[in-house]
Amino acid sequence: MSGDESSEVRLPPAYRLVVLDSVVSSNEEAKHLAAEGAEDGTLVWAREQTGGKGRQGRQWASPRGNLYLSLILRPDCPLKQASQLGFVAALALGDAVGSVAPPLIEVTYKWPNDVLANGRKLAGILLEAQATPEGGVDWLVLGLGANVKSFPKDSETPATGLHFEGCAPSITETELLQAFARHFLAWVNIWLEEGFEPIRKTWLRHAEGKGETIRVRLPRETLEGRFLDLDGEGHLLLDLGEASPRAIAVGDVFFDRKEA
Repeated sequence: MSGDESSEVRLPPAYRLVVLDSVVSSNEEAKHLAAEGAEDGTLVWAREQTGGKGRQGRQWASPRGNLYLSLILRPDCPLKQASQLGFVAALALGDAVGSVAPPLIEVTYKWPNDVLANGRKLAGILLEAQATPEGGVDWLVLGLGANVKSFPKDSETPATGLHFEGCAPSITETELLQAFARHFLAWVNIWLEEGFEPIRKTWLRHAEGKGETIRVRLPRETLEGRFLDLDGEGHLLLDLGEASPRAIAVGDVFFDRKEA
């Protein structure tokens, strides 16, 4: 990390910033640092990734001009509860976008960990963790990629970027990083003090597809039903016309109205 690069970024003192010019993956760098004992709040910011990955190992195009960060966290909670931090990060990014973007951009959240702008994918969030023998969290790396200057044109889910949606060219990945860092602290403190419920309620108010018929692709099947709710652990509750809704922990959501 050079002094010149870090001095242009203003983050709250809770963070320790590591700036990297070009890396294969900011998450891999952060995981390596976490395994070596890096403290909670260490934030790896990469200007470019040559092998960025999204959920389930999908390639994440990572040219310069967009935001790629990986945040090391060490929450004192069971591993399954730590997955709620993906929703915390989504709300933080949504607020960050709202603070730098024009009001015509509608930010919504797509289960489990995507942030949309005007119905198109703006950002994705990836959580990777190391458990303790007791089932707690040794470390968690929260990876986030957000499109600012450019976005992929051939992705399975239609994508977009802040500049394409009308943000001024003067809005940079640095400004979005600073805004995200501020809002993440605010939301993670709510999560620590009040639990998941206020996170869940806020996320649901801006959830894409809630109350609509959606498709959920699982490893061995694809389900179609009505998106009812999130449960207390962040699972998607899908109405399949059965006696009780199906709780889904992991899957890919599609909306026929936009992604057919």
